[in-house]
Amino acid sequence: MNAAEAINIERPTTDSKIFAHTRWDIVPALAGLFHFFYLLAMYFLFPFTPLWVMLIMGFVYALMINANINGVAHNFIHNPFFRPDWMNRIFGVVESVACCFSQTYYDAVHMQHHKGNADRPDEHGETIDWISIYKHGHDGEAENPWGYVFLSFFRDNPAAIKRELDKRGNADVRWGTIELTTFISVLLTMALIVPTNPIGFINWRYMLFFLPFFYLGHCFSYLNGYFRHYGANPDKPIAWGVSSYGKIYNWIFFYNGYHAEHHFRPKVHWTKMEQFQRQIAELQKREGVRVINHAHMLGFLDPNLPKRGQPTTQTTEAIS
Repeated sequence: MNAAEAINIERPTTDSKIFAHTRWDIVPALAGLFHFFYLLAMYFLFPFTPLWVMLIMGFVYALMINANINGVAHNFIHNPFFRPDWMNRIFGVVESVACCFSQTYYDAVHMQHHKGNADRPDEHGETIDWISIYKHGHDGEAENPWGYVFLSFFRDNPAAIKRELDKRGNADVRWGTIELTTFISVLLTMALIVPTNPIGFINWRYMLFFLPFFYLGHCFSYLNGYFRHYGANPDKPIAWGVSSYGKIYNWIFFYNGYHAEHHFRPKVHWTKMEQFQRQIAELQKREGVRVINHAHMLGFLDPNLPKRGQPTTQTTEAIS
């Protein structure tokens, strides 16, 4: 099998007037809607629900942010679910509220991620990939995971993202603004109005509960991102990412566990990822693609995890 044969993958097609690629995209679409309504449910239940129940719900919400960003929203970026553009735009607004950030802004950051593919800093200390695990590291090493996980949330540069959107044209700038305005308006409403009878005002208890879980969810997402690239080879396209092939993990995250495969060919649809991996398995073995046996968020448990400052040991046993 030569390289040309290895990267040939059939794209899904459908005659649906709603879905652009396959009717299976109803599954991640419904998952995104469920996350949205779960957020609203937390808000309305908080005044009447025991704190211990709300703490469990808050932790689940944090996990859902991670799963949504790295599953639903991620696949939506690469292969928008719907045929009508207006449906994609509305779903982007729903996703923005559910995860509390703009889906269009996430699109810009994520496309920059694929331009750099977790690249190392150049001679000026800059990376093409704004969220590269090497960006804030030293001597060509990845950053300490604690710093990456807990500080990356505060490192986004809205001005740089806006400049990138400006290159795309007015539509993305406009919808990015709509998404930001919508989720900020929702958060302000939640902060100001207590949903009781009669209505109360200044919902500080809910915000004191909600904001830490909102932040924790994004930290979980960065934890996922860190181990999707730690131990990979940023200089070799087929090995840009680290893969994990657990069935349940990939069902929940819509096959983003196949991360080396995804970076090698970002437009492969999630329903075709297993087939694609089988096609390039031998090529992956030869090139030393790293595979771990845990979900990426638990990548620190990998017994073969390379130590920072030591040469990467590629793991290929799970590739077949």
